[in-house]
Amino acid sequence: MSLENVSPSPAVTETAVPELRPLPGESASDESASGKASPGNTSPGDTRPGKAGSGARQGHRYDIDLLRVVCACSVVVGHVGGACMEAVDRSADNGRAVYWTGLFLDSVTSWAVPMYFAIAGWAVLVGAPPRSGRTLRRRSLRMLVPVGIWSAVYLAWGRLRDTNEGPTSKLALEAVFGTVQPAYHLWYFYAHVPLILILGLVMLLKAGQRPWGVVAALVVISAGPTAVSDLTRLTGWDVPRFGWQPGSYALVYAVVGALLLSLPATPRRHRGWWAAGAVAALAAVLWSQDRIHFVIPNASVFVAALSVCVLFAVNGVRIPERIRPLLGKLTDAGLGAFMFHVLVLNAVAPWFVSAGRGGLGAAGAAAALAVVTLVPSFALSMLWGRLRLRRYLG
Repeated sequence: MSLENVSPSPAVTETAVPELRPLPGESASDESASGKASPGNTSPGDTRPGKAGSGARQGHRYDIDLLRVVCACSVVVGHVGGACMEAVDRSADNGRAVYWTGLFLDSVTSWAVPMYFAIAGWAVLVGAPPRSGRTLRRRSLRMLVPVGIWSAVYLAWGRLRDTNEGPTSKLALEAVFGTVQPAYHLWYFYAHVPLILILGLVMLLKAGQRPWGVVAALVVISAGPTAVSDLTRLTGWDVPRFGWQPGSYALVYAVVGALLLSLPATPRRHRGWWAAGAVAALAAVLWSQDRIHFVIPNASVFVAALSVCVLFAVNGVRIPERIRPLLGKLTDAGLGAFMFHVLVLNAVAPWFVSAGRGGLGAAGAAAALAVVTLVPSFALSMLWGRLRLRRYLG
């Protein structure tokens, strides 16, 4: 995952996510979380709130729920890899075993953020097209409110531990404009919200509506970078960078993802070929991260190839009935776990990651760190979901 992705380094640039089952990728909340039925993978008779079809689609996509959960876990594992890379200052000379452990974990999870964008595109364009501008505002707020709360939590935690890289008031202002320090992983939502507004506006215009509020928001988003730059030049003020931008690559992932996720289920006999393609793409990502640039950009053709192979390998996979309830709970908890996990990771990583570890020691420590981060993150997210705090904490 890139500095556009998600990296444990505070200097991050570039998540599904989410509504009915919130994750950095976009869920289908109010209208529907349903999509094109895949054989054996849907529940046409599901009448739970938010599961009714949006008109053209029938049946809940449990395979997309699976992708959301795996994406959430992959982001955490990728951050564990990033912690390993930071421990050796991103150089194999400072500890080859830890370096290659970190590089592998970051590379093998590099498809997660692009997949979140793909799921976001599918949700807006196919699975649950918005019915009105009000729907888009509600979906945006379900991202913005938790992002605001967690940004404040991370800033307060950093101030308490004296780890903030600047005055807390300055960092808080920068967070409003779109610079995410010290909550570096929240960059995703600064891209996700504009993305769903753009795609949602297209769907509403197609339906004959005129959502002027959405148009106004997009005007502010599109004009923001230039306006901030001009204000800095005219006044000399230190105005924060305006980061509420989806990026062209995110838009492409969303649109292409909507197309690919709406295709019929991948035949079982072909899944092995797509898995083999994913292995080949992973090798290319590893080579690129080691020889060209760490962290690899999400827009890299190697990351795109890996993401497409993973998508086709999982698309339409049948989820057994007995594990669907558990899958649903994990999917619901994904957004909260995504937002919270960096608190745990930053606190406990020094206990596990050490540049001097050997091969087995580095792998074992990384695995232990991933478990110690994942389990409490999902558990606490499930807890505040039961307490009906999902709208505030994700």
